[in-house]
Amino acid sequence: MTRNGGVESPSPRPRIHQTHPHDTPHFHSTLSERKLRRFNYFILVFRLAAFCFSLSAAVFMIAADSASPRWYDFGAFRFVVAANSIVALYSLFEMVASVWEISRGSTVFPESCQVWFDFGHDQVFAYLLLSAGSVGTEMARQLSAIATCTSSNAFCVQSDIALALGFAGFLVLMISSLLSGFRVVCFIINGSRFHL
Repeated sequence: MTRNGGVESPSPRPRIHQTHPHDTPHFHSTLSERKLRRFNYFILVFRLAAFCFSLSAAVFMIAADSASPRWYDFGAFRFVVAANSIVALYSLFEMVASVWEISRGSTVFPESCQVWFDFGHDQVFAYLLLSAGSVGTEMARQLSAIATCTSSNAFCVQSDIALALGFAGFLVLMISSLLSGFRVVCFIINGSRFHL
């Protein structure tokens, strides 16, 4: 403020100086806030689905009720269990991060780190599930060609269900990867994780 004959007038210069162009808060209209919240709920649903599918795949493989063979007798099935367990843990973390973002309106990590973290890990874990499912499917095909599946049919049925659930988890994680990729592109273009 400057004084002109005892009267204060606004200063033509802003008092707060920006140190970085990204320090300015983004303007969010009510409509864009609703769109962002809806988009975050959409991501949360896919995170929840990925968690459910991958956890179910690991549980179905582990719980295959048979005296012989068991899932840990085959390296491919051990890989399926490990991959689905890792993706279930990752999806659980991402669900917590999504709930955090919905409730607080900010990301767990700084925004630039969060968008790249989500996109990169979605890609890596989706391909991990795909490779585990492919290896497990080949092992299941080999077991069905020999007498193993006729003597312990329950084991083969449960391993097939586990593999199908793992592939469903892959598809859901790939959709999540597309959504997180959209956020990366928006962040690169606009400096925000959502196109306003």
